Amino acid sequence: MARRNVDPRFAARLRELRTQRGLSLARLAASAYLGKSTLSDLETGKSQPTVETAQALDRALDAGGELAAMVTELDGGLWETAELLERVRASDVSRATIEALHGTTFELCCVYGWQDARLLRAEGLRWLREVETLLRRSVGLRQHQELLTIAGWLALLVGCVEYDLGLRPAAEATRVAALELATEGGNTEIAAWAWEMSAWYALTQGRYRDVVEAAEVGQRVVGEHTAAVQLVAQEAKALARMGDARGVRQALERGRRLLDRFPPPSRPDHHFVVDPDKWDFYAMDAYRLVRENELAEHHAREVLRLGTAPDGSEKAPMRMAEARLTLGAVAAWQGELEQAVDVALSAFVARRRSLPQLLMIAREVGTELRPRDPQGRVAAEFGEAVRSVSGASGTTSDPSTEPLVPVVGRLRFCVESGMGRPS
Repeated sequence: MARRNVDPRFAARLRELRTQRGLSLARLAASAYLGKSTLSDLETGKSQPTVETAQALDRALDAGGELAAMVTELDGGLWETAELLERVRASDVSRATIEALHGTTFELCCVYGWQDARLLRAEGLRWLREVETLLRRSVGLRQHQELLTIAGWLALLVGCVEYDLGLRPAAEATRVAALELATEGGNTEIAAWAWEMSAWYALTQGRYRDVVEAAEVGQRVVGEHTAAVQLVAQEAKALARMGDARGVRQALERGRRLLDRFPPPSRPDHHFVVDPDKWDFYAMDAYRLVRENELAEHHAREVLRLGTAPDGSEKAPMRMAEARLTLGAVAAWQGELEQAVDVALSAFVARRRSLPQLLMIAREVGTELRPRDPQGRVAAEFGEAVRSVSGASGTTSDPSTEPLVPVVGRLRFCVESGMGRPS
């Protein structure tokens, strides 16, 4: 592990800056994506920040580099995976090990948008196994809570990837495990994201009233938090598909107001973080369905603009794929059928995609095409192309992924039986 030099004034200055900005511990922790207890320990000097943590807090507090400059590495780099695994397998549940596990989980959540789904699922489950091993051992109350939190975030990530791959039963089992871990650990943020996943699953399966119900439960669980913004967004998408244009506008306005109360996150690439740029992604879908085509097109183009790096590469391929489908739907509505098909099908060549989500929107694009295509040729070609993409994915019965599922069941057993729980 790299040695760090931490300015002894760091804790006091951190607390002073937070107070000056009028931020609660919970608000700053959410913005810097830290645990509230971790932030409290940093302010009281009970624990020392890593370079990355200092930088995240500096950005969240707009400290102009002051906090970041107070923490420097003397040698080496961050935790190496091999070293962390060695410590975990030696049942080391020291503060350093817990921090390293948090860091590993955090980085895995940050690569969700572009990492190969199968590789990411395998990596997430590998770390779940390691955390499960620690949970089975006798640990102190604090370590137990921290491990439950780490396992909860990993389960959320794995569940999302499983659903992207078309592994519905596995995804639901993993989502439920995340909810149980959140309940056991008292983590309302993880619980809210588990409900958000339930809403997402229901949305792509056409169960729109279930979407609204799950979104409402999640909002009650988490209260005023950035996770509630995405729950509101899922609610708006469901209301749009139920034909409730007024409800859509009210939900979008409510979500926008809530989002504006929070500072931009230090790591917007984290999958379980809601940032202002992501709002265009939410809005374009809902506006498309209530026939607000100009707004839908505007937001879709913003998604494409914000998702394109200076070198022309795609920073957010999953969002951009859906933006292209949205533009295809708008083109279909305007009678530009050939353009609609070309733009919509380009979404399926994304290097990282959520097939259930794309197929749901593709079906809706096809619905727009049919009444505007008297000959039926374009709509038929589009439908055949979409079916070909769906059939070629081969995700629902891929045997290479199925043997990894039991780890989720074992984790749930740990939680339900109280195994490893401090007495």
